[in-house]
This record gives sequence, C-alpha cells and structure tokens, in this order.
Amino acid sequence: QVQLVESGGGLVQAGGSLRLSCAASGRTFSDYAVAWFRQAQGKEREFVAVINWSGVSTGYAGSVKGRFTISRDNAKNTVYLQMNSLEPEDTAVYYCAAGGTYAYNSRAYNTWGQGTLVTVSS
Repeated sequence: QVQLVESGGGLVQAGGSLRLSCAASGRTFSDYAVAWFRQAQGKEREFVAVINWSGVSTGYAGSVKGRFTISRDNAKNTVYLQMNSLEPEDTAVYYCAAGGTYAYNSRAYNTWGQGTLVTVSS
C-alpha cells in the first residue's frame, strides 16, 4: 500500500514560517485523501488540514485557517503543509495520514507517518 514519512519540523520564532513535507511510497498515493494532525504535550490529537485525492478540495481547522495551506504534488508523491504566522500554540508533533475517504476524524485514516516536531518560541 502506502508508507508516509514527515519532514521539515524544527524550531521557529513566533511569526515565522515552516513547510512540512509528507513523502509517500507506493503507486496508489494519488488515490488517497491526506490529512495533517497534530498533538501537543498533554493534549489530544487535533485535526489540522485535509486534501482530497486530486488536490481540488481542502479543509482546515478554524485555529489554522488563513495561516496554513495544504497542497499536494502527486507526481512527486508528496503532500505539503505550509505554515505561516506561527504562534506558540502551534507547538506540537505533526503527523500526516492517508485514507480512502476525505474526513476530519483521525479514525478515518489507516496509514500514518512517524511525526515531526514543530516548536514555536515566543
């Protein structure tokens, strides 16, 4: 099937930007919806953004709408999360996930990456 690896996390000051990448292996990547979730220390996993198989439909959590942009390049087997105007509240481990259905619920996704840590300092 498909395997996912996130990269691009790191330390950034408030107001700065980062771009996360989710690289996939497997020929069927273009058939999957892909979502980003995040989990901060001591908190439950939280939906961030989702993109459908073709990239024409996207959805965002209210907390990141207008600041984050999800996109995909199926020819490169990669999904991106561009994060601008970062705030300390965005600090979390970010995970990408793939599934057969466009959804906001983590239970809809059956393939997950290992996560990449984003730390935003104030």
